[in-house]
Amino acid sequence: MFTQDAMREIGAVAAEFGLEPTVLLAVAEVESGGAAFAMVEGRKEPLIRFEGHYFDRRLGDAGRAIARAAGLSSPQAGGVKNPASQKARWAMLERAAAIDRKAAYESTSWGVGQVMGAHWAWLDFSTVDAFVAEARCGVGGQARLMAHYIVKAGLAPHLRKRDWAAFARGYNGPAYARYGYDTKLAAAYRRRAAGGKATAGPAGSVVLKEGAKSDAVRDLQGLLAALGYPVAADGVFGAATRRAVVAFQKDAGLTADGIAGPATFAAIRDAMPLGARPAGLWGALLSWLARLFRR
Repeated sequence: MFTQDAMREIGAVAAEFGLEPTVLLAVAEVESGGAAFAMVEGRKEPLIRFEGHYFDRRLGDAGRAIARAAGLSSPQAGGVKNPASQKARWAMLERAAAIDRKAAYESTSWGVGQVMGAHWAWLDFSTVDAFVAEARCGVGGQARLMAHYIVKAGLAPHLRKRDWAAFARGYNGPAYARYGYDTKLAAAYRRRAAGGKATAGPAGSVVLKEGAKSDAVRDLQGLLAALGYPVAADGVFGAATRRAVVAFQKDAGLTADGIAGPATFAAIRDAMPLGARPAGLWGALLSWLARLFRR
C-alpha cells in the first residue's frame, strides 16, 4: 500500500491538474498495486515493464538482429517475458539500452501510472531522457507523468464524472473489460472514498497471511504453483504457503515477510504468462488459473 507521503504527493499532483485526489490515487493503485518504488542495487527506482515488441519496432535492422538474438525483442506482443523481480527488469532494460538507449527507454512503461516512454515528445519533454528523469525523481514525478497523460489524452472529464468504463477504454485500451479494469478502478475508488486501506487481490481478497483460510488463499496458492513455487492449493495459509510466498518475494526483490499484500499480488500479476498490460489483470489471472486446473 502507498505510504502516507506517497499519497500526499499523488494528491498534490491531482490538485495541480484539477483532478480529485481520491480518483488519481485509485488509478495509481490499480496500475501499480500500491507500490511506488522497488529497491534495485540499493537505490529506489520506479516500477517498470519492458515491452519487447515496442523495442523491436524501434530498432534498425542491425540492432534488431542483435536484440532478437539476445532475447530482448520480438515482433509479437508478449514475445519477451518480463522477469518477476524489478531488479531483473532493470537489468533487462540496461541490456536493451546498451543496444539502443533511446529505443529501450521508449519501450518501457514507467512508474505508478505505467506511462510508456514512447510518449515523451507528445507529453512535451525535450528528450526521452528528460521523461525518464521525471519518472525517477520521486512519486511526484511519476504522478505528474500519469496526470499529464490523462489530461493530454482527454481522459480527465471521464475521471471527473467517474465514468470508469470510458476512462478504462482510453487508458487501458479496447480490451479493458476483458480484464475488469473498469471494475477494479471503481472498487479502488470506493475503498479510498470510504477511507478504507484494503487493496484487492485475487477474488477480491485483502492481505493474506499465515492462519488465513479462504478461497482467496486457494487462488494465491494456485498462482504461486503456476509460477514454479510448489504448494498445495488447499485454501489454508500454513507454513508451506508462507515459505512459497517468501521464496517468491525474494525472487521478486520484495520484502520477504511471508505476507501476501498489494505489492506481492502486483508482482505475481506481472509475472504471469499473459500478454496484457500490468493494470487490472486480476480477472484475467483467475480465468487463467481456472483454465489451468481444468487441464
